[in-house]
Amino acid sequence: MRQSTLHQLKVFETVARLSSITRAAEELSLTQPTVSMQVKQLAKNIGTPLFEQVGKKLYLTAAGQELATTCQEIFEQLSQFEMKVADLQGMKRGRLRLATITTTKYFIPRALAPFCKLYPGIDVTLEITNHERIISRMSENLDDLYILSQVPEGQDTTSSVFLVNPLVVMAPKDHPLAGQKNIPITALQGEAFVMREAGSGTRKAVEHLFEEHQVSVRVRLELGSNEAIKQAIACGLGLSVLSRHTFGPESIALGLTILDVQHFPIDRHWYIVYPNGKQLSIVADTFRQFLHEESNKLVGSIFELSPAVLPAKEILE
Repeated sequence: MRQSTLHQLKVFETVARLSSITRAAEELSLTQPTVSMQVKQLAKNIGTPLFEQVGKKLYLTAAGQELATTCQEIFEQLSQFEMKVADLQGMKRGRLRLATITTTKYFIPRALAPFCKLYPGIDVTLEITNHERIISRMSENLDDLYILSQVPEGQDTTSSVFLVNPLVVMAPKDHPLAGQKNIPITALQGEAFVMREAGSGTRKAVEHLFEEHQVSVRVRLELGSNEAIKQAIACGLGLSVLSRHTFGPESIALGLTILDVQHFPIDRHWYIVYPNGKQLSIVADTFRQFLHEESNKLVGSIFELSPAVLPAKEILE
């Protein structure tokens, strides 16, 4: 093992992470034969196979799995060291790995833009995916921070609120209730609704509120995409409850509006989450603090860009 180089470990870690020599070669800008040779030489140094190939798929051996975990720890420590040196030199440098659920795409770029301008030496990797995949990534410790609309159940995590996430009722602007003020929630009785998929945080919050006020609606369609739901609303397939952050100029162009219904907006929040026991890098902790400090400016900019029935001030209060 002492004869192995850091470069060989990096090549191995990339192949192990991607389960593919071809994809590893592309990521590392190397040829496939070079990647294969480096992995074979590493296995020779260690004295045991690191991969086994079944059909066209690569699988880690027991030794390979142990080495993959060790490599992850080594490169994490090296990254931490680089960032600590940069911090001692009065610079913020390093890499920030974020994973967020799809709804954050409506506001997270507005948070990242001033952060990247303030810290030009920080490179950001952003993974936008669904809640289930976020939990999987968290269990594999693939990212520095996670931004979610609900704290994962059954997960040992540290979380903090940094931004409001109000849920509102959206409708076509020609709906009979559009333009009315202080609409009783019972007016939604029997209305057709386009809902998020069962199990989503938004769906759970809406169902709980309707159950609390004994309102029964007709779920006409279930969709897993906010954009698809807005298109369905525009086509007259029903009303829906979505995050206020999803209502922007494109929603107005689609002919959508927000109904002023009693007990709405539903009070929800965005959370910064990471596994308990995880030591945040200097860069990750800097971004965490930045989000908390800039949250009021962030929510103001979001709602100024997408004026609707409910102004930002009212939502914040």
